[in-house]
Amino acid sequence: MSTTTPTAPVVRPPAPKTSFLARFGWPLGFFAAGVLVFVFNQWILPETSTEFQNGFGSWLPMTAVNEALIWAIFALGLNIVVGYSGLLDLGYVAFWGIGGYVAGWLMAPFANQVHPSWANLSFSVWGNPLPGQERGIHINFWLVLIIAALVCAVAGVIIGAPTLRLKSDYLALVTLGFGEILPEVFRNGERVGPNGEWNITNGTKGIIGMDQIPTGPFQYIPGVPETIGTFDLNLKFIVFGLMLALAMFVSLRIREGRLGRAWLAIREDELAASMMGVPLMRIKLSAYAVGAAFGGIGGVLYATHIGGVLADRFNFSVSIILLAMVVLGGMGNVWGVTVGALLLAWINSTGLGQLGNVWNDVTGAEVNFASHNFLVFGAILVLFMLFRREGLIPEARTRQVLQEPERGEIESLGADMEGTAEDTAAEGGKK
Repeated sequence: MSTTTPTAPVVRPPAPKTSFLARFGWPLGFFAAGVLVFVFNQWILPETSTEFQNGFGSWLPMTAVNEALIWAIFALGLNIVVGYSGLLDLGYVAFWGIGGYVAGWLMAPFANQVHPSWANLSFSVWGNPLPGQERGIHINFWLVLIIAALVCAVAGVIIGAPTLRLKSDYLALVTLGFGEILPEVFRNGERVGPNGEWNITNGTKGIIGMDQIPTGPFQYIPGVPETIGTFDLNLKFIVFGLMLALAMFVSLRIREGRLGRAWLAIREDELAASMMGVPLMRIKLSAYAVGAAFGGIGGVLYATHIGGVLADRFNFSVSIILLAMVVLGGMGNVWGVTVGALLLAWINSTGLGQLGNVWNDVTGAEVNFASHNFLVFGAILVLFMLFRREGLIPEARTRQVLQEPERGEIESLGADMEGTAEDTAAEGGKK
């Protein structure tokens, strides 16, 4: 007769209690801000005086707001690579360009210029070409978003595979090289092949004539058109806002999962993560793929926003601005990165110029502040690194690490405590 010893029940610690505001404060805040912006620009602003409309438009035009949303999507993609995984990427603009050119190839009449034999090409999958531009390839905008995300994810793996064996400064230099190579390909891709018969990117002339955004079943709502054109800025705001919300949701959910925890482990200590069984190469490649997919989506949105793809837009300074958005907003914190991206995008587009005009009116100076944007960004970075290294809205883990005293301070504190204890013991012995 065998006896079995009863096993003690597993006692799990209770989950930490968080208030409703702590869990949903940021999402509700962004949602309320989005609704307010749309309602104000759609119904309230048109009813105001022309003078007020001009003044408000000079400070916060809808074009700048839409562009800021796209910058925020790019910043969230870079945050996957830099903030979550700790991999310094100085060539993220390459994925922006790839996504934009995927949109140009699949949503514009340009395809019939690629090769002489394609001159009469006309292919459409639920496309929405502009009148008179039906030739070429026209694939539905929503499908192109998925295609661009997949293409950029594959490109991220291809670019990351030979480079992720490097670390720190070497990795940054290699990604910088890729970020410089691809824009040159875009600029010089007009005559490719043995006889120059292939036109891949249309060179510096770029690709124009992007398809419109279909509204699908929402067109049956009164006031919603079948397609969103170039100048339907308020409706574009809804589309870009939804894509930003999707990027934020994916970032938050991935971070809480197994993949996100593996990224954080690599960021904190790569050697310890590998000893715990984390497959470094595969996890790093997944970070590059996810971050690049965000860049592909943003590239399609940006091409739709400006109505084309221009090779001169994809220069090294874009990668630096995106990195500044991540660092100043708070690396690893989705809300901080989003706020930092929106703020810096507004400063770079209209805010710096308008603040400069106010300064010139007050002081009587004639300084063109908009032409000194990198000087201003550099000064902001220096001040943040001196007084708030963790960023505007830092991640809790990052804030704790950056606010810890350095080793020299800890050792000096321990020496002072040891000296105080010895003095106390000596005084006790004398008594």
